[in-house]
Amino acid sequence: MTQPLLNSEPLTFETSDEHPDGIVTALDISHLEIEDDTPVDNFQSAQQQRLLIDALYSSTPIPLPFIAEADVGLFYQLKGDPIVPDVLLSLGVKRAEDLSQRENRTYFVWQFGKVPDVCIEIVSNQEGDELSLSQKSQRKGKRLSKKAIYAQIGVPYYVVFDPLQQIQGEQDMGGAWLRVWTISPTGYTELTFSSGITRVGQPVWLDRVGLGLTLWVGPYEEETPRLWLRWCDSEGRVIPTGAEGQAAERQRAETERQRAERLAEKLRELGIDPNEV
Repeated sequence: MTQPLLNSEPLTFETSDEHPDGIVTALDISHLEIEDDTPVDNFQSAQQQRLLIDALYSSTPIPLPFIAEADVGLFYQLKGDPIVPDVLLSLGVKRAEDLSQRENRTYFVWQFGKVPDVCIEIVSNQEGDELSLSQKSQRKGKRLSKKAIYAQIGVPYYVVFDPLQQIQGEQDMGGAWLRVWTISPTGYTELTFSSGITRVGQPVWLDRVGLGLTLWVGPYEEETPRLWLRWCDSEGRVIPTGAEGQAAERQRAETERQRAERLAEKLRELGIDPNEV
């Protein structure tokens, strides 16, 4: 569903000298700050972002083109600050070839012609405004939580993952690790159970994307097992990362080698040269 952009201002256009009649050639985005070098929150958030993006590009469980990115500004209005999802997924679009141009280096909704299909927030503290405004944000004069903004601009799926259980009040996660909402004519409707996702291996399906999400415990990039948010297929099987896919292929090759060795030994026991079979 497409909804009006939040607090939209009249768009300001540039006109080319080659077009004195005022043919629109580009939007004036010179006033927008698209890169501020703000670091990611913590180790786990950074790893979680890589895990979600790695699996999509390594296994391509959905058809290309798509854009999956972390900490990239989502500009939904020409005047005002962007919202910055921890992870976004946008289907049917691709990056421009020339990234030296400012208009190609971040996610301008008017440039791509659509909002992302999925926006994911990974909770790392109590001041992220994922579901309700923190006191700090209220003092700064903010009026809307991230959930309210994503709903107003019509992002089809909004996901909040709270691995360290930082926001567990009744107005927030309410004891759940994972909650997922989908857009409807009246705003967001929760896809997860009323209590959210509270156990590992409990998937939620994003039909318009063709992927699911589930909780998984295991090692990623290190030996220590942790709780992670993973993409999954319709059967709830996690989508592997590149490293996991390579490990599985090595395991299949080793299993096949061992099977061939056992077969060769059986043939030798029968007096048959396996090289002549």
